[in-house]
Amino acid sequence: MLSEIGYLLRQDPEQRFRAKAFAAAAWSVVISRPDLEALQKANALTSIEAVGAGIAKILAGLVETGRSSYLERLRNEMGQPARDDESQIDLGQYQGDVHSHTDWSDGRATMLDMAQGAQALGYRYLGVTDHSPRIKVVNGLGAERLLAQSQEMAGVQSQMKELTLLQGIEVDILEDGALDLPDPVLELLDVVIASPHVKLRQEPAAMTERMLRAVSNPHVDVVGHPTGRRPGSREGASYDFEAVFKEAARHNVALEIDCDPARMDLSPEMARLALECGCNFTLDADAHAPAELAYVPMGAWMARRAGIPQDRILNFLDVDELTSALR
Repeated sequence: MLSEIGYLLRQDPEQRFRAKAFAAAAWSVVISRPDLEALQKANALTSIEAVGAGIAKILAGLVETGRSSYLERLRNEMGQPARDDESQIDLGQYQGDVHSHTDWSDGRATMLDMAQGAQALGYRYLGVTDHSPRIKVVNGLGAERLLAQSQEMAGVQSQMKELTLLQGIEVDILEDGALDLPDPVLELLDVVIASPHVKLRQEPAAMTERMLRAVSNPHVDVVGHPTGRRPGSREGASYDFEAVFKEAARHNVALEIDCDPARMDLSPEMARLALECGCNFTLDADAHAPAELAYVPMGAWMARRAGIPQDRILNFLDVDELTSALR
Protein backbone atom coordinates (compact mmCIF):
# COMPACT_ATOMS: atom_id res chain seq x y z
CA MET A 1 0.00 0.00 0.00
CA LEU A 2 2.85 2.39 0.74
CA SER A 3 4.35 1.60 -2.64
CA GLU A 4 1.06 2.20 -4.42
CA ILE A 5 0.67 5.56 -2.67
CA GLY A 6 4.14 6.51 -3.92
CA TYR A 7 3.21 5.38 -7.42
CA LEU A 8 0.02 7.43 -7.49
CA LEU A 9 1.77 10.51 -6.13
CA ARG A 10 4.32 10.27 -8.97
CA GLN A 11 1.54 11.16 -11.39
CA ASP A 12 1.74 14.72 -10.02
CA PRO A 13 5.17 16.30 -10.69
CA GLU A 14 4.71 18.57 -7.68
CA GLN A 15 4.47 15.51 -5.43
CA ARG A 16 7.63 13.76 -6.64
CA PHE A 17 9.54 14.20 -3.37
CA ARG A 18 6.58 12.95 -1.34
CA ALA A 19 6.29 10.03 -3.76
CA LYS A 20 9.94 9.13 -3.16
CA ALA A 21 9.35 9.32 0.60
CA PHE A 22 6.58 6.72 0.40
CA ALA A 23 8.67 4.49 -1.86
CA ALA A 24 11.58 4.74 0.59
CA ALA A 25 9.29 3.83 3.48
CA ALA A 26 7.90 0.85 1.57
CA TRP A 27 11.43 -0.33 0.79
CA SER A 28 12.45 0.04 4.43
CA VAL A 29 9.45 -1.98 5.61
CA VAL A 30 9.97 -4.77 3.09
CA ILE A 31 13.67 -5.07 3.92
CA SER A 32 13.48 -4.84 7.72
CA ARG A 33 10.15 -6.66 8.18
CA PRO A 34 9.38 -4.84 11.47
CA ASP A 35 6.68 -6.01 13.87
CA LEU A 36 4.21 -3.28 12.91
CA GLU A 37 1.62 -4.24 15.51
CA ALA A 38 4.15 -4.09 18.33
CA LEU A 39 5.54 -0.78 17.12
CA GLN A 40 2.03 0.63 16.78
CA LYS A 41 1.18 -0.33 20.37
CA ALA A 42 4.41 1.28 21.55
CA ASN A 43 3.73 4.40 19.46
CA ALA A 44 7.11 3.77 17.83
CA LEU A 45 6.39 3.44 14.10
CA THR A 46 8.72 6.37 13.44
CA SER A 47 11.59 4.18 14.64
CA ILE A 48 11.41 2.47 11.24
CA GLU A 49 13.97 3.99 8.89
CA ALA A 50 12.42 6.45 6.40
CA VAL A 51 9.10 6.56 8.28
CA GLY A 52 8.28 10.06 9.52
CA ALA A 53 5.25 11.22 11.46
CA GLY A 54 2.97 11.56 8.42
CA ILE A 55 3.73 8.12 7.02
CA ALA A 56 3.57 6.64 10.54
CA LYS A 57 -0.01 7.91 10.83
CA ILE A 58 -0.95 6.13 7.59
CA LEU A 59 0.86 2.99 8.75
CA ALA A 60 -1.08 3.10 12.01
CA GLY A 61 -4.34 3.11 10.10
CA LEU A 62 -3.17 0.15 8.02
CA VAL A 63 -2.26 -1.81 11.16
CA GLU A 64 -5.57 -1.04 12.83
CA THR A 65 -7.95 -1.51 9.90
CA GLY A 66 -6.03 -3.05 6.99
CA ARG A 67 -7.11 -0.05 4.93
CA SER A 68 -5.91 3.45 4.14
CA SER A 69 -8.40 6.23 3.56
CA TYR A 70 -5.55 8.27 2.06
CA LEU A 71 -4.83 5.56 -0.51
CA GLU A 72 -8.51 5.20 -1.31
CA ARG A 73 -8.80 8.95 -1.86
CA LEU A 74 -5.74 8.96 -4.12
CA ARG A 75 -7.14 6.07 -6.14
CA ASN A 76 -10.38 7.95 -6.75
CA GLU A 77 -8.61 11.23 -7.55
CA MET A 78 -6.37 9.47 -10.08
CA GLY A 79 -9.24 7.52 -11.61
CA GLN A 80 -7.72 4.21 -10.51
CA PRO A 81 -10.11 2.80 -7.89
CA ALA A 82 -9.80 -0.71 -6.52
CA ARG A 83 -11.41 -3.43 -8.65
CA ASP A 84 -13.50 -6.42 -7.67
CA ASP A 85 -11.55 -8.83 -9.87
CA GLU A 86 -8.06 -8.30 -8.48
CA SER A 87 -6.05 -11.52 -8.27
CA GLN A 88 -4.39 -13.22 -5.31
CA ILE A 89 -0.63 -13.63 -5.50
CA ASP A 90 1.34 -15.52 -2.86
CA LEU A 91 4.88 -14.15 -2.87
CA GLY A 92 5.88 -17.01 -0.60
CA GLN A 93 5.78 -19.12 -3.78
CA TYR A 94 7.91 -16.73 -5.82
CA GLN A 95 10.80 -18.80 -7.20
CA GLY A 96 13.20 -16.22 -8.59
CA ASP A 97 13.87 -13.04 -10.52
CA VAL A 98 14.92 -13.21 -14.16
CA HIS A 99 16.10 -9.59 -14.58
CA SER A 100 19.11 -8.31 -12.64
CA HIS A 101 22.35 -6.44 -13.23
CA THR A 102 25.88 -6.75 -11.89
CA ASP A 103 29.07 -4.71 -12.08
CA TRP A 104 29.69 -6.32 -15.48
CA SER A 105 27.51 -3.48 -16.78
CA ASP A 106 25.80 -0.78 -14.70
CA GLY A 107 25.09 -2.78 -11.55
CA ARG A 108 26.61 -1.74 -8.25
CA ALA A 109 27.46 -5.22 -6.94
CA THR A 110 29.39 -8.27 -8.01
CA MET A 111 27.70 -11.35 -9.37
CA LEU A 112 28.55 -13.15 -6.14
CA ASP A 113 26.91 -10.38 -4.12
CA MET A 114 23.75 -10.58 -6.22
CA ALA A 115 23.64 -14.37 -6.04
CA GLN A 116 24.09 -14.37 -2.28
CA GLY A 117 21.36 -11.75 -1.94
CA ALA A 118 18.95 -13.83 -4.02
CA GLN A 119 19.80 -17.03 -2.15
CA ALA A 120 19.24 -15.26 1.19
CA LEU A 121 15.70 -14.46 0.02
CA GLY A 122 15.07 -18.13 -0.68
CA TYR A 123 15.15 -17.74 -4.46
CA ARG A 124 15.76 -20.87 -6.49
CA TYR A 125 17.19 -18.97 -9.47
CA LEU A 126 18.39 -15.56 -10.58
CA GLY A 127 18.68 -14.28 -14.12
CA VAL A 128 21.87 -12.25 -14.61
CA THR A 129 20.90 -10.00 -17.49
CA ASP A 130 23.45 -7.25 -17.93
CA HIS A 131 23.12 -4.74 -20.75
CA SER A 132 24.11 -5.11 -24.38
CA PRO A 133 26.71 -2.70 -25.85
CA ARG A 134 24.48 -0.09 -27.58
CA ILE A 135 24.28 2.40 -24.71
CA LYS A 136 27.95 3.10 -24.02
CA VAL A 137 27.50 4.55 -20.53
CA VAL A 138 26.24 1.23 -19.13
CA ASN A 139 29.35 -0.70 -20.24
CA GLY A 140 27.31 -3.35 -22.00
CA LEU A 141 28.48 -6.83 -22.97
CA GLY A 142 29.28 -8.10 -26.42
CA ALA A 143 30.07 -11.70 -27.32
CA GLU A 144 33.61 -11.73 -25.87
CA ARG A 145 32.61 -10.25 -22.52
CA LEU A 146 29.60 -12.58 -22.30
CA LEU A 147 32.01 -15.49 -22.67
CA ALA A 148 34.21 -14.07 -19.91
CA GLN A 149 31.13 -13.53 -17.75
CA SER A 150 30.10 -17.15 -18.23
CA GLN A 151 33.45 -18.23 -16.81
CA GLU A 152 32.92 -16.10 -13.71
CA MET A 153 29.38 -17.43 -13.44
CA ALA A 154 30.67 -20.98 -13.29
CA GLY A 155 32.82 -20.03 -10.31
CA VAL A 156 29.98 -18.24 -8.54
CA GLN A 157 27.60 -21.11 -9.27
CA SER A 158 29.96 -23.52 -7.55
CA GLN A 159 29.47 -21.51 -4.34
CA MET A 160 25.66 -21.54 -4.50
CA LYS A 161 23.99 -24.57 -2.94
CA GLU A 162 20.36 -23.64 -3.46
CA LEU A 163 20.42 -21.11 -6.30
CA THR A 164 20.71 -21.61 -10.07
CA LEU A 165 22.20 -18.74 -12.03
CA LEU A 166 20.80 -18.12 -15.50
CA GLN A 167 23.02 -16.22 -17.90
CA GLY A 168 21.15 -13.73 -19.99
CA ILE A 169 21.21 -10.27 -21.48
CA GLU A 170 19.04 -7.19 -21.52
CA VAL A 171 19.40 -6.43 -25.19
CA ASP A 172 18.42 -3.08 -26.68
CA ILE A 173 15.65 -2.92 -29.26
CA LEU A 174 17.18 -0.74 -31.97
CA GLU A 175 15.24 1.90 -33.88
CA ASP A 176 14.29 -0.51 -36.66
CA GLY A 177 13.32 -3.36 -34.31
CA ALA A 178 16.57 -5.30 -34.76
CA LEU A 179 18.38 -6.36 -31.60
CA ASP A 180 21.72 -5.13 -30.33
CA LEU A 181 23.39 -8.55 -30.54
CA PRO A 182 23.36 -11.12 -33.37
CA ASP A 183 21.19 -14.22 -33.20
CA PRO A 184 24.13 -16.67 -32.86
CA VAL A 185 25.03 -14.94 -29.58
CA LEU A 186 21.47 -14.67 -28.26
CA GLU A 187 20.69 -18.33 -28.90
CA LEU A 188 23.43 -19.39 -26.46
CA LEU A 189 21.87 -17.56 -23.50
CA ASP A 190 19.38 -18.83 -20.94
CA VAL A 191 17.17 -15.74 -21.01
CA VAL A 192 16.95 -12.81 -23.44
CA ILE A 193 15.14 -9.67 -22.31
CA ALA A 194 14.56 -7.20 -25.15
CA SER A 195 13.95 -3.66 -23.90
CA PRO A 196 13.26 -0.27 -25.46
CA HIS A 197 15.74 2.24 -24.02
CA VAL A 198 16.30 4.90 -26.68
CA LYS A 199 14.18 6.86 -29.17
CA LEU A 200 11.08 6.30 -27.04
CA ARG A 201 9.33 9.24 -28.68
CA GLN A 202 9.53 7.60 -32.09
CA GLU A 203 6.38 8.16 -34.15
CA PRO A 204 3.74 5.58 -33.01
CA ALA A 205 3.43 3.73 -36.32
CA ALA A 206 7.20 3.30 -36.57
CA MET A 207 7.38 2.35 -32.89
CA THR A 208 4.71 -0.28 -33.46
CA GLU A 209 6.67 -1.85 -36.32
CA ARG A 210 9.81 -1.70 -34.19
CA MET A 211 8.17 -3.57 -31.31
CA LEU A 212 6.44 -6.08 -33.59
CA ARG A 213 9.79 -7.00 -35.13
CA ALA A 214 11.40 -7.38 -31.72
CA VAL A 215 8.76 -9.70 -30.25
CA SER A 216 8.90 -11.79 -33.44
CA ASN A 217 12.59 -12.58 -32.94
CA PRO A 218 12.76 -16.30 -32.01
CA HIS A 219 15.41 -15.68 -29.33
CA VAL A 220 13.46 -13.08 -27.33
CA ASP A 221 11.93 -14.44 -24.14
CA VAL A 222 10.73 -11.29 -22.36
CA VAL A 223 10.02 -7.67 -23.25
CA GLY A 224 11.59 -5.62 -20.47
CA HIS A 225 9.72 -2.57 -19.08
CA PRO A 226 7.67 -2.48 -22.30
CA THR A 227 6.98 1.27 -22.51
CA GLY A 228 10.22 2.59 -21.02
CA ARG A 229 8.29 5.12 -18.95
CA ARG A 230 9.34 6.71 -15.68
CA PRO A 231 6.19 8.00 -13.95
CA GLY A 232 6.45 11.64 -13.09
CA SER A 233 9.61 12.23 -15.11
CA ARG A 234 9.48 10.50 -18.52
CA GLU A 235 6.57 9.57 -20.70
CA GLY A 236 6.82 6.12 -22.19
CA ALA A 237 6.68 5.01 -25.80
CA SER A 238 3.38 5.14 -27.64
CA TYR A 239 2.48 2.33 -30.03
CA ASP A 240 -0.34 -0.05 -30.93
CA PHE A 241 -0.18 -1.90 -27.64
CA GLU A 242 -2.91 -4.38 -28.48
CA ALA A 243 -1.24 -5.43 -31.73
CA VAL A 244 2.17 -5.81 -30.08
CA PHE A 245 0.78 -7.67 -27.08
CA LYS A 246 -1.11 -10.09 -29.32
CA GLU A 247 2.04 -10.70 -31.37
CA ALA A 248 4.03 -11.28 -28.18
CA ALA A 249 1.45 -13.83 -27.03
CA ARG A 250 1.57 -15.54 -30.42
CA HIS A 251 5.35 -15.93 -30.13
CA ASN A 252 5.20 -16.94 -26.45
CA VAL A 253 7.12 -13.81 -25.41
CA ALA A 254 6.35 -12.71 -21.85
CA LEU A 255 5.85 -9.09 -20.86
CA GLU A 256 7.63 -7.73 -17.83
CA ILE A 257 6.13 -5.94 -14.88
CA ASP A 258 9.21 -4.04 -13.73
CA CYS A 259 8.84 -3.32 -10.00
CA ASP A 260 11.50 -0.62 -9.76
CA PRO A 261 9.56 2.29 -8.15
CA ALA A 262 10.97 4.62 -10.80
CA ARG A 263 9.48 2.47 -13.57
CA MET A 264 6.40 0.45 -12.48
CA ASP A 265 6.11 -0.72 -16.09
CA LEU A 266 3.82 -2.30 -17.29
CA SER A 267 1.20 -0.27 -15.44
CA PRO A 268 -1.78 -2.17 -14.02
CA GLU A 269 -3.95 -0.87 -16.87
CA MET A 270 -1.51 -1.96 -19.57
CA ALA A 271 -0.91 -5.28 -17.84
CA ARG A 272 -4.66 -5.95 -17.83
CA LEU A 273 -4.77 -5.30 -21.58
CA ALA A 274 -1.82 -7.66 -22.09
CA LEU A 275 -3.60 -10.32 -20.05
CA GLU A 276 -6.67 -9.98 -22.26
CA CYS A 277 -4.37 -10.35 -25.29
CA GLY A 278 -3.16 -13.73 -23.99
CA CYS A 279 0.27 -12.76 -22.65
CA ASN A 280 2.30 -14.31 -19.88
CA PHE A 281 4.35 -12.12 -17.56
CA THR A 282 7.46 -11.83 -15.47
CA LEU A 283 7.50 -9.90 -12.20
CA ASP A 284 11.02 -8.54 -11.78
CA ALA A 285 13.00 -6.11 -9.64
CA ASP A 286 15.44 -5.06 -12.38
CA ALA A 287 17.82 -4.94 -9.40
CA HIS A 288 21.22 -3.26 -9.68
CA ALA A 289 22.19 -4.14 -6.09
CA PRO A 290 21.12 -6.95 -3.72
CA ALA A 291 18.83 -4.76 -1.61
CA GLU A 292 16.88 -3.80 -4.73
CA LEU A 293 15.61 -7.36 -5.06
CA ALA A 294 13.08 -6.11 -2.49
CA TYR A 295 11.39 -4.15 -5.26
CA VAL A 296 9.37 -7.25 -6.19
CA PRO A 297 7.07 -7.20 -3.12
CA MET A 298 6.81 -3.42 -3.56
CA GLY A 299 5.47 -3.86 -7.10
CA ALA A 300 3.45 -7.06 -6.89
CA TRP A 301 0.30 -5.01 -6.29
CA MET A 302 0.37 -4.07 -9.99
CA ALA A 303 -0.10 -7.69 -11.04
CA ARG A 304 -2.88 -8.09 -8.47
CA ARG A 305 -4.61 -4.93 -9.67
CA ALA A 306 -4.37 -6.17 -13.26
CA GLY A 307 -6.10 -9.40 -12.27
CA ILE A 308 -3.22 -11.57 -13.47
CA PRO A 309 -3.49 -15.15 -12.18
CA GLN A 310 -0.37 -16.43 -10.49
CA ASP A 311 -0.02 -19.22 -13.04
CA ARG A 312 0.47 -16.64 -15.80
CA ILE A 313 3.59 -15.23 -14.10
CA LEU A 314 6.74 -17.16 -15.02
CA ASN A 315 8.57 -16.37 -11.78
CA PHE A 316 6.33 -18.83 -9.95
CA LEU A 317 7.62 -21.73 -12.05
CA ASP A 318 10.44 -23.89 -10.75
CA VAL A 319 13.74 -23.66 -12.60
CA ASP A 320 13.08 -26.63 -14.90
CA GLU A 321 9.62 -25.35 -15.82
CA LEU A 322 11.02 -21.87 -16.36
CA THR A 323 13.83 -22.95 -18.68
CA SER A 324 11.33 -25.05 -20.62
CA ALA A 325 8.96 -22.09 -20.91
CA LEU A 326 11.79 -19.88 -22.17
CA ARG A 327 12.81 -22.25 -24.98
